[in-house]
Amino acid sequence: MLLRAARVPHLFKHSIAAQPLRRAQRLCAMASSSNKQTGKSKVQLALCQLAVSEDKEQNLKTATAAIREAAGHGANLIVLPEMWNCPYSNDSFPTYAEDVDAGQSQSANALSQAAAKHGITLIGGSIPETSDGKLFNTCLIYGPEGKLLGKHRKVHLFDIDIPGKITFKESETLTAGSRGTVVDTVHGTVGVGICYDLRFPELAQIYAKKGAQIIVYPGAFNTTTGPLHWELLQRARATDNQLFVATCSPARSDSASYKAWGHSTVVSPNGEVIGTTEHSPDIVYAELDLAEVAERRKNMPLTQQKRHDLYELVDKQQD
Repeated sequence: MLLRAARVPHLFKHSIAAQPLRRAQRLCAMASSSNKQTGKSKVQLALCQLAVSEDKEQNLKTATAAIREAAGHGANLIVLPEMWNCPYSNDSFPTYAEDVDAGQSQSANALSQAAAKHGITLIGGSIPETSDGKLFNTCLIYGPEGKLLGKHRKVHLFDIDIPGKITFKESETLTAGSRGTVVDTVHGTVGVGICYDLRFPELAQIYAKKGAQIIVYPGAFNTTTGPLHWELLQRARATDNQLFVATCSPARSDSASYKAWGHSTVVSPNGEVIGTTEHSPDIVYAELDLAEVAERRKNMPLTQQKRHDLYELVDKQQD
């Protein structure tokens, strides 16, 4: 169920009329009432598609305002975009990088405080992280008490060259992460990937094998690959692994050197798009009933039907 809500003035685009807004608020209330009556655990998801500028302080304000708005509309699992605190460019990554492990990260502190203040689980998009002389594209995951639950460093670096359209090589500045990330939260088991990680089905399969019910990909596909593959890949990962997939993109800026596709989206275990938007700043709301994951896997037991005598998925990560 896709729920849309009002935007923060001057920060988020007013993209709906008053009548649909009132209907969305009623739906939120109905969903909350239904949850209390049935006792079922349902996740209220919000994907915050943010405008990103060269001003880190403004980016922090934009992010915390979006988190506040989403929490105010009942979201308890909130997602930020890839590289929400800086422009997406190799020139920016070293300049904006923060040392999370040393406790010197303004962005990490802001995320932790926001999660605790609003009592939500926060998938903190990604920021450039510096550690031991290396730079990483890193997602921080916080629980409702503001505690760091996990950290995902982008495993597959975005190195592509499409002649006449786009060339980008993250490996010029960034180092690839060395492990996948699956986190147990109060809202279910969540796997985390970042952008280009979405293209690699094996990672999603391993997450599903480890019990993930939702896979979240903060990502900034571009206007070349986005129209072709963004939704397609999400629906494929969701369908193949019979779980929810959510992606959160920065909003598009026509003045930026890298133009994000936008279209933050959530897909059901049946491969259906249940929430999405266009390319402007926005927040996408969706209710995820995790019982659908078990139901889908029961009705079509793909895991039990795999031919392990013919092929095998190998997880080389050492816990």
